[in-house]
This record gives sequence, structure tokens and C-alpha cells, in this order.
Amino acid sequence: MNADQIIIEPLLTEKTNLDREAGKYAFRVDPRANKIEIMRAVNELFDVHATSCNVLNIKGKPKRVRYQRGKTSSWKKAIVTLAEGEKIGIFEGA
Repeated sequence: MNADQIIIEPLLTEKTNLDREAGKYAFRVDPRANKIEIMRAVNELFDVHATSCNVLNIKGKPKRVRYQRGKTSSWKKAIVTLAEGEKIGIFEGA
């Protein structure tokens, strides 16, 4: 897989905005990717040095629209910690 196929989109929430101050960035990633591939993709795409990566599998939640039941899709989230003093410019607005 290519780096742009592994990283699907960044996650921008209140909690991830607070984590960015500690050098942690959250991404929605391909479900088939592992920690090493995710760290390599972040290094390649954003030209930074990732030191660690935590991965979570998010289960789909049950939803209902009128009389039909369904559920949202399951997906994979990665929280990548960067080396001390490094930042990703896209998140910072630069």
C-alpha cells in the first residue's frame, strides 16, 4: 500500500486538538494497515519522525432512520506521537 492509501483523513475533534499540544496526532487509517506501515506513511507524507503509534478499532454504532435499523461503518483510528519539538504544519495552519 502507498502512504496516501494508508492515511485516509486526519481527525479534528476537541480531544485531538488538545492532544496535539503533546505532539500526538490522530488519523483515520486503512483497516488493513499495521503500526509500522502507519508510522512510515506519516514520516513520508508529512516529513516528520514518528516515535510511536497506538491503533484502535472503532466498532460501528447502531442507528435508526424512521423504521429502518442499521449501523455505522466500523473503522480504524491511529494516534501517532511525534519526536520532541516536531509538528505537522497542516494542522497548525501553516
